[in-house]
Amino acid sequence: MLNNRKVVCILSFLSSMNISASALTAQRQRLDIISENVSNIDTTRTETGGPYRRKMVVFEDKAGDVSFKDSLNNAIIERDGKGRLVRRDYNPGVRVSQIIEDQSDFKTEYNPEHPDADESGYVRLPNVNMLEETLDSMSATRSYQANVTVLNAVKLMAQKALEIGR
Repeated sequence: MLNNRKVVCILSFLSSMNISASALTAQRQRLDIISENVSNIDTTRTETGGPYRRKMVVFEDKAGDVSFKDSLNNAIIERDGKGRLVRRDYNPGVRVSQIIEDQSDFKTEYNPEHPDADESGYVRLPNVNMLEETLDSMSATRSYQANVTVLNAVKLMAQKALEIGR
């Protein structure tokens, strides 16, 4: 049978793993959007009629607009009226709140032979910059790797805690 300290320890480890798992999911989605941007770098005609617009991912705290004091209170594991350990409903971590389109100007290129050229011979090209996408993908990859490292460290600590508890 688990004592109270072990239950609190296990719940803390699970919370840490949930936080890192949410970050992994968010960064994977960010990489998906970056891949979409790169694959559409030359798309001059979309379903809406114009060139492809670069997309960006917006992250937000899963818990919403919670004060620091409320976060601490929510992280507490306490006893209910029957003496059982309970944790308040609190879901820390990060999530993708929305995917927005970059409203910066499209690039233009003089190419009167292009089927999407205007009367002056200019073609509007997507506002995707390969350098920005490369940097964003490197950042997302590093964040992903950091969260994998955190998950592995939490897993190792949980294993060591269980060994000590034997």
